[in-house]
Amino acid sequence: MSKETKTYLRFDVARRIEHLLMILSFTTLGLTGLIQKFALNDISLWLVKVLGGIETVRIIHRVAATVFILEGIYHLILLGYILYVQRKQATMMPGIKDATDALQVFLHNLGLGKKYPKMPRYNFTEKAEYLAMVWGFVLMGLTGFMLWNPILTAKLLPGEFIPAAKAAHGAEAVLAVLAIILWHFYNVHIKHWNWSMIKGHLTRHEMEEEHGQELEQIESGEVYVPPAPSVYKKRMAIFAPLSAVLSIALIAGLIFFITFEDSAITTVPPVYADVDVFVPQTPTPMPTQVPTPTPDPAMANTWDGGINSIFEQQCGLCHGNNGGLSIETYSGVIQGGDSGPIIIPGSPDASSVLTIADPANSHPGQFTEDQLEKIRVWISNGAPK
Repeated sequence: MSKETKTYLRFDVARRIEHLLMILSFTTLGLTGLIQKFALNDISLWLVKVLGGIETVRIIHRVAATVFILEGIYHLILLGYILYVQRKQATMMPGIKDATDALQVFLHNLGLGKKYPKMPRYNFTEKAEYLAMVWGFVLMGLTGFMLWNPILTAKLLPGEFIPAAKAAHGAEAVLAVLAIILWHFYNVHIKHWNWSMIKGHLTRHEMEEEHGQELEQIESGEVYVPPAPSVYKKRMAIFAPLSAVLSIALIAGLIFFITFEDSAITTVPPVYADVDVFVPQTPTPMPTQVPTPTPDPAMANTWDGGINSIFEQQCGLCHGNNGGLSIETYSGVIQGGDSGPIIIPGSPDASSVLTIADPANSHPGQFTEDQLEKIRVWISNGAPK
């Protein structure tokens, strides 16, 4: 085999399976998380509907999170085995050479440096990605636990920590997804397609370009020498029980993480029923007895006569006076939002609000059948103020 056709083992089967599971769990987390963060986006609404509704999306997100944490536990135990039992170098730890390599690559790309650096087993970009993944794992795990178990969180920390955790969780998710798309995807799949995590090997040309220092070490005979059987056995006698205890403790912690608190809010439709109004035995004294005005029948089906209350109750959470569609004023509802008017006075069939807020639709804040009929009649009458 010539030097040009020779290949070098980069990752064994176990590491490739680990990477595949990470791709699947991370992608699932990113997809199901972002459509919850941007819940009112048209694409998000469509995907939530395709995936079976918001409750199903949340379940998928949590299953993917569980798989991701299990991978983190496995990786931690594997690191202990590599560093203690096999006594291999911590090749993912950054050092001074990585800083000089980054500077040389920067100057080379600008045409100011003629020499391209020879990289070790993991170059500075791979180390940066790895450490970013570790940081994201810790941050997303902590904030995810706070959001998964808000009651316990509120008992241990001030309540403000829960919305803060939500903001941090969502922002880190956006950052992580963008980093994968813009950085990892470019370096591994656009600059040149790297097959090492699929086939396990790199060609000599790829090794020269990405890991020239490691290639020189391999070709000069500086290869890893495994410990003697007696030394290996002695180390395993210590590592095996410790890793087993740590694994059990971490998995028990994960079970606690995902089962401790059932805090999902069950959404129930509002119930409208005639109830007895509380009347105190002793009337509240009034300076002057003012007769209660008789409701004007002409006002019964107008914006000020009750239609505004329906919009405020069902749509106020998302469509207050904060840009886009505003339901706080009559003129705001008639004007509509960024996608155009939602009410066409006199034409209920052309008014998109009746379709969007239909109880059969998955849009948040649907009208009840009774409310829907009142809105339909109001629009048919010309949507009077």
